[in-house]
Amino acid sequence: MPVAAHAATDEGILRAVRAGVATIEHGTSATAETLREMRERGVVPCPTLAASDAVARYAGWNGNDPEPERTQESRAMFARALASGVTIACGSDAGVFAHGDNLREIERMVAYGMSPGAALRSATVVAAKVLGRQDQLGRIAPGHVADLVAVRGDPLRDPSALRNPAVVIRAGVLVHDGAC
Repeated sequence: MPVAAHAATDEGILRAVRAGVATIEHGTSATAETLREMRERGVVPCPTLAASDAVARYAGWNGNDPEPERTQESRAMFARALASGVTIACGSDAGVFAHGDNLREIERMVAYGMSPGAALRSATVVAAKVLGRQDQLGRIAPGHVADLVAVRGDPLRDPSALRNPAVVIRAGVLVHDGAC
């Protein structure tokens, strides 16, 4: 069975990777060497950047400098992950912040250096593969679940365009039509 390990220290991450986990949630202190080993073994980090950001804001940080240590560490790890070439999945640890605000993770990924297209893929195709559901999720294709959104902006330039969908289709059924 695929296993997800919540690990933050480099030693904990490395032990989990060598034990054969599928994903590392958080991974805050992953070194470049550990990320390289993750890439080689096909282990996918799920950085939960929005969770670190939310915890810092709950502690009083207003989103401006100086950035708290926890978010600095997350930002630095994400830069190392991008540089390593490891496949990165979008996962937010939703519940640390309000459900329905999961887009925060994609926005953090882009703010920390990932292209908007790669961030959107991390939340769709990559996430579907990590979940073992690429047969039904993550693509627009026959036999796949027809969950779609239409937005007024271009999420490949600005992912925040996803915050106000014009149309939402869930399993092939129109559930929201704000297009008018």
